[in-house]
Order: sequence, then C-alpha cells, then structure tokens
Amino acid sequence: MQSILCFGDSNTWGLNPRDNSRFDDQTRWTGLLDDLLRPFGKRVIEEGLCGRTTQFHDWYRKNRCGLDAFPLLLESHSPLAGVVIMLGTNDCKTCFHASAEQIAGGVRQLVRQAKHAGVPEILVVSPIVL
Repeated sequence: MQSILCFGDSNTWGLNPRDNSRFDDQTRWTGLLDDLLRPFGKRVIEEGLCGRTTQFHDWYRKNRCGLDAFPLLLESHSPLAGVVIMLGTNDCKTCFHASAEQIAGGVRQLVRQAKHAGVPEILVVSPIVL
C-alpha cells in the first residue's frame, strides 16, 4: 500500500474550534481522504500540528517550524507516493510580520525539501482566506 503524507497545522490535525478538541477521524478531511483513497491502495498519514508554520519559530509555542520537522517526517514515513502541504495560516500571525511573498517562500522551501526526498507527487493546498 502506498502512503500519502498530509503535512499541516490545526486544520490538518482536526481542531474543533468550539472546544479545542479534535474531530474524529471520520470528520477530519484527512480521514475522509483516507476513506476515498484506500480502495486505490493508498493510505493517508496525518501529520498536523496546531500552530505549525512554514518557516517561522514561534517563541510561545516551541517546535512549530515546518522546515525543521518536515525532513524528519519525510524520512520516517518513506517511501511516499505523495505529500499534501497545507500550511501558511499561522505564518499570518502579526508577530511574524510576514508578507505574502515570504509565506510563499516558506511553502516553496517545503516543496524543495519534498523533491529532495524523492517524493514524486506534491500538492500544495492554499490556506483559508483570512
């Protein structure tokens, strides 16, 4: 069975904004995607973390920089048939003072890391409109 890594933030983790709990795997988009792809011999690996950024280090929430974590996850879950990168929302925090170009640059670096790891298919999902 081939694996697809979904790398993201609280939207990938499945955060329920009502009470900060986690939606069950039949409600999370990654769980729904897994159900759709299983008949085709693919499984979805969820790697979501609340507060994760593409490239910024959050001094209030440690270990949230995607560029630091992604290479480790690419290696530990290899071989991968593909990755879905859904990051950028937390880069919009005012403390980072990031422009759209800087955020896109962080995503670009994540794509490069996936290519360097030999991942054949890469899908970037845009953050929600704020």
